[in-house]
Amino acid sequence: MQKVRHEVTDANDNSLGEQARARDAERRDQAGRQRDVAAVGRDEEGSARDEAASIRDEAASAREERLAADQAALSSMARDDRLHARDDRTAGAGDRIDAKHDREEAAADRQAAAEDRYVASVDGLTGLCSRAAGLVELNLDMARARRAGHGMVLAFIDVDDLKGINDTLGHAAGDLLLQRVAHALKAALRPYDLVMRYGGDEFLCAIEGIDVAAARARFARVNRFLAEDGAGGGSVTIGLADLGDQESLPALIAEADADLYRQRATPPDG
Repeated sequence: MQKVRHEVTDANDNSLGEQARARDAERRDQAGRQRDVAAVGRDEEGSARDEAASIRDEAASAREERLAADQAALSSMARDDRLHARDDRTAGAGDRIDAKHDREEAAADRQAAAEDRYVASVDGLTGLCSRAAGLVELNLDMARARRAGHGMVLAFIDVDDLKGINDTLGHAAGDLLLQRVAHALKAALRPYDLVMRYGGDEFLCAIEGIDVAAARARFARVNRFLAEDGAGGGSVTIGLADLGDQESLPALIAEADADLYRQRATPPDG
């Protein structure tokens, strides 16, 4: 009987042990399944991270390619800019050389123009003002005299018998007489008085701040100079006209010319 109880007890113990082992095995199976689920989740997360890393790698590679392309384009643009800059500097140097030449030619042109104006304004034989330049100056003198309210006398000078001297002594003698008359006029007048060769054997002079009587006394010196210079004589006849308020230049010249003919028709002692 006791033996049977022992067997029953052993059987019960064995059964309890098996149950315990079964529960442990089940717990271990459950823990394993949980670890399997967790492992699957970790695998999925790892795959997702791998995929994200691949996308980032592709993006980085694309950025590197774009940067390389941009860098190549920038380098090409920089090379082009440097080439253009070099061409511009070369062209600029050429332009500066051309500008220097242009300035030199312009200066030469201005000098030539000044010389031309001087030649045009000066009578080649006598060195006096030419007719064109002298008439411009005479108009200015008339306007200045009217503004200042002081008088001005115009003298019309004609060389006596210049044609006869040219015909008998030659044109060189006639030219010399014209030069002597020009010198005598300059010597008889003030340095700033206008003296011009009007044409052929005729001269015009303008004297400001003087009346006809004083002007006639001054011009009387001209014939004295010609008589005393020891170069062969010669004489001039001089007509004078006083500037009027409304008188034009042609009218003033005509009045002086008319007085010249009156003086020539008057006997020296008359």
